[in-house]
Amino acid sequence: MAQLKKDWTPNPQAFRQFLNWLDEGVDSNGERYLEMRRRLGRYFDRRNCSSPGDLADETLNRVARKLEEKGEIVGATPAHYCYIVAKFVFLEFGRRSEHNQTSLDDNPGASRVMAGLAVPSQPDDDTLAKEKLFDCLERCLGKLQSEDREMILDYYRGEQRAKIERRSNLAARLGLTMNALSIRACRLRSKLEICVSACAQRK
Repeated sequence: MAQLKKDWTPNPQAFRQFLNWLDEGVDSNGERYLEMRRRLGRYFDRRNCSSPGDLADETLNRVARKLEEKGEIVGATPAHYCYIVAKFVFLEFGRRSEHNQTSLDDNPGASRVMAGLAVPSQPDDDTLAKEKLFDCLERCLGKLQSEDREMILDYYRGEQRAKIERRSNLAARLGLTMNALSIRACRLRSKLEICVSACAQRK
């Protein structure tokens, strides 16, 4: 498999192309995407990965990148291809000498969002890099509309059962289904990833 560009997130057009590819001609309104993410999360969780959700996102980003580069993916169903890529992501995760990456589920508030952003890392200067990323995240959060900013922070706040209940309450408050809330959060996170990545490269 060709080396995929790291720290890439889909733009709206690439994300829509990816959703259409997953749907295989039948519009699921994002259901296939959410189901694939859940399945990949379980795949990594069964292998005792510390941040299965983050690795699932990484897998889906890589597949979306490949689809944008090639225009099409043939020779495997969308689910099968996603699992092929997931295997490579898992092998890379296993080769890393350090597994102390922060998961979205490990820290409260904005640090949860920052942890999952696909931004350039600087392993030789971790502290400085993290400070820069938090500064960029604060700026990018400030660019969001207040309701979007509150929603994305609320979405990642809490621990396990409390987080699930908070998301359920958040969906009810916004008049959304849980799936619609997840899709909205995913789009906001993608927007933040692009903003933070651009900010980090300028600094």
